[in-house]
Amino acid sequence: MRILFASGKGGAGKTTVTAGLAALWPRPFVLADADVEAPDLSIFVAPDFKDERTVALDVPVSVDSERCNLCGECIELCQFNSIIRLGERIVPFSKMCHACGGCKEICGPNAIVMGKRDVGTVKSGTAFTQTTYFEGRSRIGEAMTPPLIRDLLKEADATAKRLDQDLLIDSPPGVSCPVTTAARFADAIVLVADPTPFGFHDFKLAFEGLSERRQAFAVIINRAGQPDSYEAEKALVAFCEEKSLPIVAKLPFEREAAAAYAHGKHPIEVSPAWRERFEEAARRLIDTFSKEATHG
Repeated sequence: MRILFASGKGGAGKTTVTAGLAALWPRPFVLADADVEAPDLSIFVAPDFKDERTVALDVPVSVDSERCNLCGECIELCQFNSIIRLGERIVPFSKMCHACGGCKEICGPNAIVMGKRDVGTVKSGTAFTQTTYFEGRSRIGEAMTPPLIRDLLKEADATAKRLDQDLLIDSPPGVSCPVTTAARFADAIVLVADPTPFGFHDFKLAFEGLSERRQAFAVIINRAGQPDSYEAEKALVAFCEEKSLPIVAKLPFEREAAAAYAHGKHPIEVSPAWRERFEEAARRLIDTFSKEATHG
């Protein structure tokens, strides 16, 4: 079972939910933080890192002017305008390149000179004593994160399959390319919902964007029962009922949880009631997705 924890917006509590469920997950699993622009799952799970490696892309770094015949085929091919003509020279912009390799392949005189562009790092180690843990961290200033996410989750997925364990993935927030890239490695998706007007709007966008892959879905409503968001939460629940999305937990809007978070602790560390809520959510998720797999 490969589960992605996603949210339509930042600040919905996705990472907090992922960490709490991981701490109480009743089966062996591999854990991966794919939120590579802000990987903060480690705050809660305190991994012991053992290895770190750099992830790099093959990109054009220059053009051999003695070989280049200025045909312009590489320019016509590139949809991202990362290679252009300046006077009598062809100039690549490596930082804009999406690393498709097309310019190199199409260049008849073999004038494209390739090099490497570092996009980030992948670290691995252990969390909770015996859980294999992976974390991706993008290079500062790097705008393109999907290649790093793919590299990270390929390794995490292969490890989970080798160990015959579940894979739990903390997704990037939002609904853009980083999220859909991470979703390719999941059999099931847990949408963590913020039951506010903005949160409900972005929740619907996330569901619509991710449901095309026809994976199993479940919903966890975080900070349920906010006094000022009654109507938005009511609409969220109705939407889930309409779309047959099972709500496996409603985590309440409580000062106790916020106070624990403010001190760098997870609510399950300071409250038996919160621990019971996450234990029940973990059991219901496994039961829900196991039934989906059987009937699907």
